[in-house]
Amino acid sequence: MAIFINDQTRLIVQGMTGSEGTKHTRRMLASGTKVVGGVTPGKGGQVVDIDGTSLPVFNTVAEAIAATGANASVVFVPPKFAKAAVIDAIDAAIPLVVVITEGIPVHDSAAFYAYAVEKGTTRLIGPNCPGLISPGKSNVGIIPADITGPGRIGLVSKSGTLTYQMMYELRDFGFSTAVGIGGDPIIGTTHIDCLRAFQDDPDTDAIVMIGEIGGDAEERAAAFIGEYVTKPVVGYVAGFTAPEGKTMGHAGAIVSGSSGTAAAKKDALEAVGVKVGKTPSETAALMRAILQNR
Repeated sequence: MAIFINDQTRLIVQGMTGSEGTKHTRRMLASGTKVVGGVTPGKGGQVVDIDGTSLPVFNTVAEAIAATGANASVVFVPPKFAKAAVIDAIDAAIPLVVVITEGIPVHDSAAFYAYAVEKGTTRLIGPNCPGLISPGKSNVGIIPADITGPGRIGLVSKSGTLTYQMMYELRDFGFSTAVGIGGDPIIGTTHIDCLRAFQDDPDTDAIVMIGEIGGDAEERAAAFIGEYVTKPVVGYVAGFTAPEGKTMGHAGAIVSGSSGTAAAKKDALEAVGVKVGKTPSETAALMRAILQNR
């Protein structure tokens, strides 16, 4: 088992004919992902050869689904075209859309997020995220496939690079699924969505949650853990040394007074029994201790 993707995932790449789309399609194919085609408006009917794999290009997501049976899409489209690409995917009722693009205007993200909620058929992950991977099954996005293997840890993270570090540090245990949800102010899939899915996944034994300063997503996740999650959870909150009032990295990572600070998030998580590390390596060590004692 895994969450959101598995070995039955049939992926299309929106923006496959662009340089980033082509590069990461090559990487996803190399890691075993079933990429079945691409979508670039105006280039429908072309065929792209990537390392010996011939992939058809379609004008719309609906055409791609009809021809290939695709059930997931990943978006490598420049920011100014991203809203149209995501809405095209939602209109086609594809079950999963992973939006890798960073720099999408918040107004556009709000519009396609609201549209996805209204339609109720498509799960959005991102934007501004590294995607997700179920090692040995499917890799949708830009997460390196060779830093870990399959196992029984679930990982949900706002940060791309911290996702990679945690996967590498716990590579001897492996992961059921690692999900990078993105750090923008408006994202489609939250910590809570992933925590619920990992709690319900029989092949996930323990969960790592990585957050960061800004907003109250981690506090809300802590409340959810206290009510719903029975599996062991360890956490890390990036930004303990960030100065108040400064935007740090992700657009959503800004602290206002005491709200959104790393310390406040740590306190909320520890109050519901989550062990929180002061560094990513300490967090990995906490998870290692839990798994070694099971």
